[in-house]
Formats: sequence, structure tokens, C-alpha cells
Amino acid sequence: MDYTSIYLKTFDLNVFILGTGEVATRRANKFLDHGANVKLAGNDLSKDLIDKGAELCSPCDADKLVEWADLVVVASGDEGLCEHVSEISGDKLINRADYPLRGNVIVPTSFNIADVEISIFTNGKSPLMARQLRKKIQAVITDEDILEIELQDYARLKLKSAIDEQKVRRDYLYQIFEDEEINDLIKKGELDLAKDHIDKLIRGLNDT
Repeated sequence: MDYTSIYLKTFDLNVFILGTGEVATRRANKFLDHGANVKLAGNDLSKDLIDKGAELCSPCDADKLVEWADLVVVASGDEGLCEHVSEISGDKLINRADYPLRGNVIVPTSFNIADVEISIFTNGKSPLMARQLRKKIQAVITDEDILEIELQDYARLKLKSAIDEQKVRRDYLYQIFEDEEINDLIKKGELDLAKDHIDKLIRGLNDT
């Protein structure tokens, strides 16, 4: 497979989307929700997209929009126009919603559980199975997992101020992850008490 998973910072990124249909709207919502500047070329936009800051443009302005954009998304039913926009995009980042593997950026199906974002890509073989896998993953992740992530982040930041060596910090993070008292507090949803326990453990490190 020629693609590597990577997260792109989209805040203030200029995104041109060719099309205003269902797929184009989904793409627009995704980028707008992550702080991008989005212009779409097509017939009309929903009030929701307009309220989020999306701008409707004419397909006749496609060349100028490609020049403006950092990322081009092709999601139109006009195959000829799709090919034209793809060709003039040159070396720009381009997502082909019509033929994903012809672009150089894939926008996978993704979802959030609290601060955790999970993306699924089947290499273009089955969008349907990507949605089914999403449902299975959502059913497996628990509230306890989310609390554990928050605690690990809390502990990691505390340890950075107490221990210089990354490998040593990593070992302590594993100890915290396996600590029975902390795990019992997580099961009870006692996040603040779990943080207090971590503070005591880290103070103990400073005293040794």
C-alpha cells in the first residue's frame, strides 16, 4: 500500500471542494469543524455550512480556487470537471472522493470518543466495511478507557517536571497504568482521587 496514516493540521488551511452534494458536504463539515477555510463550487449550500463559514463559488472559478487552495477535494458528479480540476491541481494535496486512489490524500471514515479520534481505511476496498468496523470499535471502547487516557496524560505531564529521562518516565507510566488502587478508582469514576494518588506517587519519586 502506498499510503501512510498521518494527521494533518487543518486550522486555517485553505480547502477547495469541487461539488456541493452529500459527499462534498460531509467533507466540508469535517474540515470546517477542524478550523479550515472552506470554499465549495456547485449549485447551493445548506444553511448549516454557511453558518459555519463555508463559501459558495461558481464551478467556472475552479482554476482560481485551485490556485487559492492548500488542499483540493474533488467530489462532483461532473466527471469531466473532476478530471480538469485534478489535472490543474498539480503537486497540491488532493483528495479524490470519486476515485480515492488517484489522489494523494485519503479522508478516511473517522469518529471521536471524547478526545480520542479513530480513523479506518480499507485501502478503498470497502467503505461499507469501514462503517461496520467503526460500530464494532465504538462498542469495545469503554468510559474507563477514556478516563485512563486522561490520567495517563495527567501523569505524563507531572513526570516531565520530575524526571528528565524519557525511558524512566515511560517505566513509571506503565507502573501507574498497572496500579491496582488507581484502577479501582477509575472503575468507580473517581478521577480526582486517582489524580491525588498519582500526585502522591510522584512526590514519593522526588523524595527518593
